[in-house]
Amino acid sequence: MTQPIYAAITGWGSCMPPAVLSNEDLSTFLDTSDEWIVTRTGMKERRISHVTATELATLAAKRALACADLDPADLDLIIYGGVSNEELCPNSASGVQISLGAANAASMDLNTACTSFCYGLAAATGMIRTGQVRNAVVIGTELISRYMDWDNRNVAVLFGDGSAAVVLEATENQEGMLASMLGCDAGARDTLRVRGFGCGYSGYGITLGDTFWDFDGQQIFKRAVMGMSRASKEVLAHSGLTADDISLVVPHQANLRIIESVAKYAQIPMDRVMLTVEKYGNMSAATVPVALVDALEEGRVEPNSWLLMPAFGGGLTYCSLLVKWGNRVTPLGHTNDQLPPCSESALTLVNQIRKNQDPHGRSKAGLLAPVFPEERLNRAYPVD
Repeated sequence: MTQPIYAAITGWGSCMPPAVLSNEDLSTFLDTSDEWIVTRTGMKERRISHVTATELATLAAKRALACADLDPADLDLIIYGGVSNEELCPNSASGVQISLGAANAASMDLNTACTSFCYGLAAATGMIRTGQVRNAVVIGTELISRYMDWDNRNVAVLFGDGSAAVVLEATENQEGMLASMLGCDAGARDTLRVRGFGCGYSGYGITLGDTFWDFDGQQIFKRAVMGMSRASKEVLAHSGLTADDISLVVPHQANLRIIESVAKYAQIPMDRVMLTVEKYGNMSAATVPVALVDALEEGRVEPNSWLLMPAFGGGLTYCSLLVKWGNRVTPLGHTNDQLPPCSESALTLVNQIRKNQDPHGRSKAGLLAPVFPEERLNRAYPVD
């Protein structure tokens, strides 16, 4: 009888920009304060990148490959997860492929917003387990600062930049992602929309940076808790495990109160939940892999332990992954590659973006609202 194939996580690495944007920095151009932000989100700071999303993703992947001691030339698949792309064609994964020197790899982008890394991990695991590829690097990367609506306090305080990656390799050992529950609450997709992207805005004189965010915080909070909790409950039940079997929860870092609510519903104490939301904010697709790398570096991932990875994002996508960790929790190797030095503060970088967002003094709300009027939205995406 043929031995079953699993997809072990053998390498991991992150790339965090050095420039830190504090709550006090945000209060210099928004009507907000450290107390207001911390009380509502649990966030105190986030990172702002001085380099491209591809550069962040490439260095994270290089560190993951070094950790696994895997030559890029032997890489079969690259999945770039996120909504931050330099351009839509060619895809971002192919840019990472060139930078890595992974000439033999297939490369694809995957966008399910904040769940992109988790969906990518599930996709790559399935491809390894069915024998389509032998190994893969899965990346979660975001450069949200470049398309943030910095005039909108409800979203400008939440998001930051960052990247992390993992390497998956075929193994006969029963480890890696062993179960998943993926879903999408599409009926409420209009509660989180970034207007200004896509073909629907063609001909309106809109360029990247002229964004206007629809963000229904109360609905997103409720549906995020419901989606991640339901997915976590189902994936545990399907696997015959209970909350007591989970050594560490590595959740999407959308908001501290959301994380606390999901942990409560899952009946897992907060001392078994990995938190990075205070120092990195919400990095969308990068939050789960960055939190995983931080957990490994802090010694919070134990050999042969069970990890639970719930996430939620635009669409409204949600998921929860059940991962059985292997024996190794330390890197096999390292790379000396680093990001180029950053000579400017995060606040300076943000102010430069703000200055360039609307050079003609146009109202973003007035410019973007006609593109998807409510009657067109309701016609295209009816909500019961």
